[in-house]
Amino acid sequence: MRFRPSVVLSAVVAALLLSASASTAQTNPRTARFGVWDNATNPNNVMTYEAHEKDGSKLTVSNPSKPGDEWSYVTLFDGVFRPVAGQPGSETAVEIINDKSIRIYNKRDGVVYQVVINTLSADNNTIDNYYVRVDKAGKMTGVSYVKYLRRTK
Repeated sequence: MRFRPSVVLSAVVAALLLSASASTAQTNPRTARFGVWDNATNPNNVMTYEAHEKDGSKLTVSNPSKPGDEWSYVTLFDGVFRPVAGQPGSETAVEIINDKSIRIYNKRDGVVYQVVINTLSADNNTIDNYYVRVDKAGKMTGVSYVKYLRRTK
């Protein structure tokens, strides 16, 4: 069963997408994120995107100061919820919005609690994540933001 966001959540998501910078070059949202991404303000939060199956992706989130303390999920960008390894009771579903943005639904114990809008910059070297927290009824309870920078070394 897919999550149906409330009108308020839809409006917030639409506003976030409109504020994202548009790119004239086409980007493959399934592969453009492959690589290692460092949180711009927290060195203990690293995302690694890699290929999974033919058209999928695997995301692993790790903490360099705590090796082995990581979690991950795979997606085929089809909006289907799949388990999150390292987070019991958690599932994630991912959908493509456009060539630069994806929407990530995070569910815990069967309830969606967060929707993430993940947008690549025009040069594909920055990811802007907007985390929209929602209650059990789908009502927005808060929004936070994290910038990730592509690791080049």
